[in-house]
Amino acid sequence: MALPVRRHDNDTRPSRWDPIEELDRLTDQLQSYLGNWNRLPSLLGDAFTHLADVEETDDAYLVEVEVPGVKKPDIDISLAGRRVTVSGERKERERAGVLRRRTRSTGRFRYEVTLPGDVDEDGVSASLDDGVLTVRVPKAVSERPRRIEVH
Repeated sequence: MALPVRRHDNDTRPSRWDPIEELDRLTDQLQSYLGNWNRLPSLLGDAFTHLADVEETDDAYLVEVEVPGVKKPDIDISLAGRRVTVSGERKERERAGVLRRRTRSTGRFRYEVTLPGDVDEDGVSASLDDGVLTVRVPKAVSERPRRIEVH
């Protein structure tokens, strides 16, 4: 059985094709393309977006945003109707050595989501624990399911 070979432009000798090396190269390329999607400049300027989850329970919506390294005073949360906006800034920390590689984002960030139902604006609460910001937005009474008893 013949194995595929690959010739390099500057080398006349054929080299053996290594599928694992090829997969590693493709994985690196894909990560470089997809890894920067949340750091691309947006219409909002140079803000980037943190990873987040939105969960719906019977009585509230939970918005969990990953904000590692961000302090409470550097986070702003706003609610306008059904739209929740989390913004702030991850500041560059002072370094003593030479920075050889940097993959973490610093600067302004922004995450925005429109919730699917009406909300109770007065009951909104937020907590920051282990680098995860949790915003609890209670549903309006009209949106909450209620049990109807059959007589």
